[in-house]
Amino acid sequence: MGTFTFIPTWIVQDIIVYLVATITVVFIIRHEKHPVSVILEFICFVLFYAAVFENFATLMGWYGYGRSVLMIFNVPASVPVMEYLVVYSGLRLADAMKIPTWCKPIFVGVMGVLTDFSLDPLAVSQRFATHEGTIGRWTWYPGAADIRIHNIPIYNFTGWFLLCGFAAALLVLGRWWHKKTGYNATIGFVYPPLAMLLSLGVLVSPLSSFLLWLAPIFKKGGITEVIMLCFAFTLFIMVMVIWRGKMKKGLSLREDYPVLMILIGFHVCNVLFAVIGGYWNILLITLPFAALHILLILYIFRRGFRFERT
Repeated sequence: MGTFTFIPTWIVQDIIVYLVATITVVFIIRHEKHPVSVILEFICFVLFYAAVFENFATLMGWYGYGRSVLMIFNVPASVPVMEYLVVYSGLRLADAMKIPTWCKPIFVGVMGVLTDFSLDPLAVSQRFATHEGTIGRWTWYPGAADIRIHNIPIYNFTGWFLLCGFAAALLVLGRWWHKKTGYNATIGFVYPPLAMLLSLGVLVSPLSSFLLWLAPIFKKGGITEVIMLCFAFTLFIMVMVIWRGKMKKGLSLREDYPVLMILIGFHVCNVLFAVIGGYWNILLITLPFAALHILLILYIFRRGFRFERT
């Protein structure tokens, strides 16, 4: 931990995340049937799950963050907040699609991966002189054998699949439990922290290293990291085949605008910051993944609009 350094670009990016989070919370209060439980999901995801893991990663020396105005120990608060926004919007979109419940964590996990492909290359490129020396908004300390994209280990992107997917799976189970009890108020307070603590336990378990690079059969830093990232996308393609464009409910701008604001808006901001900062080299990877994600979200919304009109 260190002193705060005034980096205008980082502050603007944080403000955008907090503004989107505020709009989303207002949306939850107005549109969710059980807003208290969903807001508790948000709080517990940030404090008991994502922030704990991110701090653990910094203490392990895997990566570090530049200092921001609002920090949760070594991690800018905007990081776990943004991660929950992706999970929330991914689950809301998956709930509208006619897919089996077990498909939802896969869908949400890949929403995280696609978001990360425009976020992290930008974050590692944004290097500035601070009180801690010249550092990036986010800096990896990879091993010599790690396969990297713009100095980011390839398993980081699969890690987003696990971070978002595990949380989605336990939240889906928690919401099911809440529903089975007739939306009992006590269960509505209990399941968010329980789901997030269980998610954290799974995330730090040997299952994660197995899904990242097939440990203990293989060691970190090999081609298996690429294989497992491809496997995550293969699962996603399977989910899309199962979906086949069928919707359980309609989608509308009035009822579902946070999905567009988060899953499309963050990509637009990341690309704009890359252009403004002159980080042209990262556009070769960020633009294709951002375009793929945006087109996918618009296609799902198009199906939802048709369903609503029908």
